[in-house]
Amino acid sequence: MLPELWQNVRRLLVIRLDNIGDIVMIGPALRVLRQALPAARITLMASPAGSQVAPLLPWIDEVLVHRALWQDASGSMGLDPAAELDLVAALRARAFDAAVIFTSFSQSPYPPAYVCYLAGIPIRVGQSKEFGGSVLSQWVKPLSDGAHQVDRNLFLLEQAGFALAGRRLELCLPGAAQEAAARQLAALGLAPEAPFIVLASGASCPARRYDVHRFAAVARALAAETTWPVVVVGSARETEFVAPILAAGPPGRILSLAGQTSVPELAAVIARSRLVLANDSGPMHLADATGRPMIILYSGTELEEQWRPRSAPARLLRRATACSPCYRFECPYHMECLDIAPVEVVAAALDLLAKTGATQPMSLAS
Repeated sequence: MLPELWQNVRRLLVIRLDNIGDIVMIGPALRVLRQALPAARITLMASPAGSQVAPLLPWIDEVLVHRALWQDASGSMGLDPAAELDLVAALRARAFDAAVIFTSFSQSPYPPAYVCYLAGIPIRVGQSKEFGGSVLSQWVKPLSDGAHQVDRNLFLLEQAGFALAGRRLELCLPGAAQEAAARQLAALGLAPEAPFIVLASGASCPARRYDVHRFAAVARALAAETTWPVVVVGSARETEFVAPILAAGPPGRILSLAGQTSVPELAAVIARSRLVLANDSGPMHLADATGRPMIILYSGTELEEQWRPRSAPARLLRRATACSPCYRFECPYHMECLDIAPVEVVAAALDLLAKTGATQPMSLAS
């Protein structure tokens, strides 16, 4: 039974200020919250990047987009106390009853919790190894740093008294996104049931990116071996990681949707594919949530057990290095952790396709 503390919650703020994959991975926790609080209005506060996932999350009512000072890894946000006071005022005006603050093992819940305290939110739940006084109304001591992010999120809710409702990632693909994806694929010459491979060569930081010229060799070989087209995807800012791949193959075999899809449309494209090739990035988590087989070039920046796909068939490729996990945005060496020959990537992809029977795309019911 839901603890008495939560029974009168009608306006709930959920905070996760990170990238696309991080928002995908709070899906199971959002599902728990919606099931436990069916009458509550759930607001997700997310970063500009993470907010793009919101249309795929049927458990929330609205998204509040915010670029947070305490998430500024670049150090580019200058001194602006007025902006922080405006955030406090905006949250106070919404009169939230409770806030649930999700963080990774390396992040602190205390800055957002203090904002919530100043905004008068009485229930503030987060997890941290460090003491923070009464900034959190409920301080949860987390699992070990090596816990998977999905498990870390659910552990927070479990300790707060919520009954869990499964650990599997889940997304709801809006009908409009599915229709747009179908049109985009048709414009490339792909019929509705035609098999194809998705290649996502980007990632949020250079230290997680497999060499684009090696990706090009992989795309060329897979297009030849499978006779399926390879559809290259990515954001508008990732065109530099796309051009060498498009130049690698004969016309009509390596195609591009880079810069043409929203995140929901990208999820719908991935859901129709037979195989996804990607780095440790948002498309990896979208593939996991839509059940697509994948080959992941997983750099040594992170521990695999913290972020790896768990539901969909997956092969993670990387070389063991003494510097892993480094948690760096740029590699100070020569990316030895991703020194993997294209022929090895192709062999892993063909083997996975054989073992999964080139599985049919997921059901696209919205």
